[in-house]
Amino acid sequence: MTTTADHDAYIAAAPEPFQASLRRLRALLASALPDAEEVVAYDMPGFTIGGSIVASYAAFSKQCGLYLRAGAISEHAEEIAAAGLKATKTGVTFSPRTPIPDDLVERLARASRKDAGV
Repeated sequence: MTTTADHDAYIAAAPEPFQASLRRLRALLASALPDAEEVVAYDMPGFTIGGSIVASYAAFSKQCGLYLRAGAISEHAEEIAAAGLKATKTGVTFSPRTPIPDDLVERLARASRKDAGV
């Protein structure tokens, strides 16, 4: 994917099978972080509060990723594993066949905000 200026352009340029998942993630993150500003940083759409990136997402050739503050991932590691998802220190990967549960996305976003101290 190429560098994009906004969330809409990023989602439109993503592989078609991932576009619905990305739209869902965007809506969930916007709802969980109502005072966040949408940005594109590091070639990924994200949400920032007080200058701190709190959450972002991306599409790749075979999966999507939700990226958060490390404290949010560690705080919810058991839930992530129970949902059958893989996590790194700052991200959770998923596919449209195995999406992240909506309520988990919201909890992760709020925990990431708390971890950022904003």
